[in-house]
Amino acid sequence: MAEEMKSSISTIIRNVAKKDLSAPMAAGYDHTQVESHWNTWWESRRFYRANEERALTLPPSQKFVMMIPPPNVTGSLHLGHALTSSIEDALARWSRMQGKETLWLPGVDHAGIATQSVVEKQIFKEEGKTRHDYGREEFTNKIWQWKEKYGNRICDQFRRMGVSTDWSRMCFTLDDKLSKAVVEAFVRMWEKGLIYRANRLVNWSCYLRTAISDLEVEFEDITESTWLKVPNHDGLYEFGVIHSFDYQIETGEKITVATTRLETMLGDVAVAVHPDDPRYKHLIGKKIIHPFIPEREMRVVADAQLVDMTFGTGAVKITPAHDYRDFECGERNGLATINIFTEDGKINENGGRYAGMMRFDCRNQIEKDLAELGLYKEKANNAMRLGFCSRSGDVIEPYLKPQWYVNCNDLAARACEAVRNGELKILPDFNEKTWFRWLENIKDWCISRQLWWGHRCPAYLVTVKDANGEVKVRPRNDSNDNWVCARNHEEALQKAQKFKIAETDIIEIEQDEDVLDTWFSSGLFPFSTLGWPNVENPDFKAFYPGTILETGHDILFFWVARMVMMGLCLTDKLPFNTVYLHAMIRDADGEKMSKSKGNVIDPEEVIDGTTLESLIQKVENSNLSQKDKVKYIEKRKKEFPEGIPACGSDALRIGLLSFTIQGRDINLKISKVISFRQFMNKLWNVMKFTLSNLGEGFVPIEGFLNQKPKILVNQWMVSRLSNTIQLIDTHFNNYDFGEAVQVLYSYWLHEFCDIYLEAIKPIMRSDDAEAKTETLNTLFSAVEKGLLLLHPMIPYVTEELYQRLPEFSWKRESISIAEYPKPIPELIDPEVERTMDIMMEIIRTARSIFQNLNLVGKKPKIYLRTSQEIINLIEPHINTIATLSKAGSASCTTEVPHGCIMNPSRDVEVYLELAGMVNIEAEVKKLAKKRDQMQKLIEGLRKKMSLPQYEEKTPENVKAENSNKLATYNEELEKLELEITRLKELS
Repeated sequence: MAEEMKSSISTIIRNVAKKDLSAPMAAGYDHTQVESHWNTWWESRRFYRANEERALTLPPSQKFVMMIPPPNVTGSLHLGHALTSSIEDALARWSRMQGKETLWLPGVDHAGIATQSVVEKQIFKEEGKTRHDYGREEFTNKIWQWKEKYGNRICDQFRRMGVSTDWSRMCFTLDDKLSKAVVEAFVRMWEKGLIYRANRLVNWSCYLRTAISDLEVEFEDITESTWLKVPNHDGLYEFGVIHSFDYQIETGEKITVATTRLETMLGDVAVAVHPDDPRYKHLIGKKIIHPFIPEREMRVVADAQLVDMTFGTGAVKITPAHDYRDFECGERNGLATINIFTEDGKINENGGRYAGMMRFDCRNQIEKDLAELGLYKEKANNAMRLGFCSRSGDVIEPYLKPQWYVNCNDLAARACEAVRNGELKILPDFNEKTWFRWLENIKDWCISRQLWWGHRCPAYLVTVKDANGEVKVRPRNDSNDNWVCARNHEEALQKAQKFKIAETDIIEIEQDEDVLDTWFSSGLFPFSTLGWPNVENPDFKAFYPGTILETGHDILFFWVARMVMMGLCLTDKLPFNTVYLHAMIRDADGEKMSKSKGNVIDPEEVIDGTTLESLIQKVENSNLSQKDKVKYIEKRKKEFPEGIPACGSDALRIGLLSFTIQGRDINLKISKVISFRQFMNKLWNVMKFTLSNLGEGFVPIEGFLNQKPKILVNQWMVSRLSNTIQLIDTHFNNYDFGEAVQVLYSYWLHEFCDIYLEAIKPIMRSDDAEAKTETLNTLFSAVEKGLLLLHPMIPYVTEELYQRLPEFSWKRESISIAEYPKPIPELIDPEVERTMDIMMEIIRTARSIFQNLNLVGKKPKIYLRTSQEIINLIEPHINTIATLSKAGSASCTTEVPHGCIMNPSRDVEVYLELAGMVNIEAEVKKLAKKRDQMQKLIEGLRKKMSLPQYEEKTPENVKAENSNKLATYNEELEKLELEITRLKELS
């Protein structure tokens, strides 16, 4: 199926011409125009296809290999995917531009439970049929049809984000190549004794009729009686309460127990007490009479491990088949395990008269029946964590079911040792604690699922019959006995011959109906995608082991640890040497994004924009209570009063990258993404300015940056460019994407636009041809190298602007394959930068005075008084100071004319001549009014902070915020007082 997908991709991208940029640049940046066409052209030119032949000749340091965390085939893009793709694409593009042979391999996960659930719901809605009406083969075919029609949507969405994956190597976890690897892995692990069969409790979804992994269980904290809707049930059911009832003892005494799951008393086989509890010592070993199943063998048992005699009544009902702790108690005390549920959540024949009832209807009925018998004591609120199936919303049931397990002890030990000895790095390193905590306390992994969609377990149950067809050895389903694991039916039949007792015996085998946990095939992804188990496959030889695994920290043990364990087990190599875990995205208030809350922001709502009404409708469609809906609707109105404007993919990407500086969680503020949309427009206007100044026929000097320019502002610009290159190199190597964004944002907006472009305007207006040539080449270098630095983060706009640059000898067909800038330390000039720092401090001080006195546009004169050393530094560039401060003129002086106001900068006294420009009396009044307002703010805040119990009751973050506010207000008041004093002195 994936081969068909690949061929359709190649059809789409064949013979795509480069985008026509012959028309003049538009007045403003339009992301819909800029982000169109480039992706299909990039793919058609195969810029992102890794060359395995070249890779085979290179050392590991010259290769970069990364696997995409395969999204579910049912999925659509969410902000987690958008963040992942932004980080990974930045790494892949950066590595490719450095000349490394780069493989970023894409794939999609078959997502067993999610996909089967989607299709089951669809056919039931459209046809009123279940999968059982179709049968396994026909139903599976229907899923394949659905997958081919809808399953590639998320890949198209990734393309919109501009990802540079090697689509020619696109994988689907049910591809023949990957399926072969799954079978091989299972058989080898079985043969090593790592995979085994056991009858244990699992997380069970009655609605889906399958075991599910811990990751697919979502817990909700319930503090009191709460009524909830449950799939396959009618009406609402009560949770968050604990029921107390009595069991009758054969002695005539009663013993009180409590449970939050009253229906499970139908599976009770004992009541446990502490062996030292004086209240119950005499009852240990006594028979208990079950009120509804009197024939049941029940007794009082002693269990010091389970029972706390100081908690509750000190007596605990034991249901080994439906509770994890009770199961362990049952094993310690030799108790029966009696399952009372069918797979779809009905009471089975072991439930006596309640057989056939749905489990929560049964709960209600038992409460009534116990009350009628006088055995029901009371019901009370009880805080609890309730587990729900993330796919169906069903309440999870602990369920006893024969399953396949992986013994993880030795595998986990190797994975721990790899981190301890430094072979495997986990970044940020605080995640190592989670790694060790989980792996050092690992439980065996349940890998089977009761589904039809997925990799069917390559395990075969063996039956031995005599020559007449009579069963000699009846197979057991719940243990390793009578099972063989094999790569196909023929091999399984051959292996099963060992079970013959007599030569004439007949061997029959039947393949297990279950499929494997999706995480099993995902655990093989770093090498199954490269052709393993064929270790001679060119891709495997060239690209395994990989370089890095990048993903969210929430699946560190669900996926990352399993890849490491399975890689070490099956290839004897780590699948990658670095794990980088990014933060999780939350809403602006730090709340987890959830469809049930209606606070999920779809990336396409940011790329294309959306209305406030649409955002409110999502809240209305959520599962929130009416009270919470009102709360979240108000949040939406406050945060997005006019909806979300269209920002485009580039702005979303760099916005998300900028948030990675926050650590474990990202509180997403869309306003910051919107600001990056404005940044794109700034880049657009920079290019228009640059092209207009370069003019027709400009040819940049090759090797211009091999020597230092002569003019100060050009020296400063190349010094800042070199500094920026060095910082970006460091930040990318350290995976500090947020810091890299800040550096580039500052470079473009503050250093290049605010300072350099303004500083060179006098040069560009002059008749000095030599100065112009040097300045134009500096301008070109700053833009060209700046675009290259930005490209890994914002590929679309940088490609568009790069293509619009004049032709030059080292220009590549695409910016995506251009050489990434290398640090040029010899161009970094601390003395030049110190001079410009002093000048910029003067300029900022002058601008501040202009703004405070509303002199913008009036061009007053400024006078500078400072040491001779600094005069020697700045006097040759006095015109630049005047230009950037927007003053009429600037000069250094020892005698200040009358009628000037002074503000000190760090090293220089800056005097502003006010004669005839300012109504001093009116300015004093205006500033006094601001001062009075500021004093009121300070008084109000101080009063609030001096209230009784402020220190005890106010959260630490609020206290810190108030302290910062007070400091800011006082600083502002001090400035206003100083300004008023100076103006009064002038008058």
